[in-house]
Amino acid sequence: MTTALWRGSLILVYYQRRRWLDSTASAKSREISMGWAIALHGGAGDIPRSLPPERREPRLATLRRCLDLAVAALQAGRTALDVVELIVRELENCPHFNAGRGSVLTSDGTVEMEASIMDGNTMSCGAVSGLSTVVNAISLARLVMEKTPHIYLAFHGAEAFARDHGVETRDPSHFITDENIERLRQAKQANRVQIDYTQPMKAQPPTDDNSRIGTVGCVAIDSSGNLATATSTGGLVNKMAGRIGDTPIIGSGTYANPLCAVSATGKGESIIRHTVARDVAALMEHRGLPLKEATARVVAGVPRGDVGLVAVSAAGEVSMVYNTSGMFRACATEDGYSEVGIWPEADSDANGGN
Repeated sequence: MTTALWRGSLILVYYQRRRWLDSTASAKSREISMGWAIALHGGAGDIPRSLPPERREPRLATLRRCLDLAVAALQAGRTALDVVELIVRELENCPHFNAGRGSVLTSDGTVEMEASIMDGNTMSCGAVSGLSTVVNAISLARLVMEKTPHIYLAFHGAEAFARDHGVETRDPSHFITDENIERLRQAKQANRVQIDYTQPMKAQPPTDDNSRIGTVGCVAIDSSGNLATATSTGGLVNKMAGRIGDTPIIGSGTYANPLCAVSATGKGESIIRHTVARDVAALMEHRGLPLKEATARVVAGVPRGDVGLVAVSAAGEVSMVYNTSGMFRACATEDGYSEVGIWPEADSDANGGN
């Protein structure tokens, strides 16, 4: 190659790089101008359309209340990280969902809660599992992120860390509800491990639909463009003691980076195998796909009936997709859009409206 040709090639590369940087900066400016967005879920699974109003409405009411709380917090200028922790704490305190107070039981009849949280801009993260006394696992996960050199603490070590930092704890019996005792009994009778909302026996569906409860999660982008995600769960009904699912595994059930934030729900083993949350980000990063196309492609690649997720992008886009029969979900954006539902959008009346 001659010197002139070599210099010409360098100049071409330089201007191509400049155009790419200019277009990226322009896109970033458009992204930031779209403002805040929030999405949350209360679990995905085989949610029967026969779910009666007295069982459906308390969950939808909690989602609406949490959505209003999140919108108010974002409008007040709170960070995305603060907001996702706030909302997941609220969901953990609701016995209708499979996290915190409503956590399902292991095969030993015990509770083993897990959670994780991640800051998209810094990619700092924290995770916990095997908790039996901590009231809000998500807040302990944030303490792991901010107060230790580690990412993940579990079982006795996590419980000791909680005590050392004055985190609120309760006797394990606080988390063991009558509904979940019955749920475990039915799952054992069917000799099955159950994901959220799946009926334990086709011949004998649960007598109380309150036993169908779901993992919780929240994703957000604030007005400054910060992304964050948080997920919390009690795991699977009738799981082996010591089993760890996707929720505390960064990149599986929970992931955020400067492009997007994702929280997944469903069958943890499938979510782990398919690295669901990270794959959404990877498709956006390496293939340039928009959020909705990336989430749809990832969910389509997981066995049917195994996964749902909520996600937001740096552009303020929201995606809530699932390959189960339904997913308790809610979202809102700064431009005024909001949605609260369970089943596909075509059934808005059954979903309880917006």
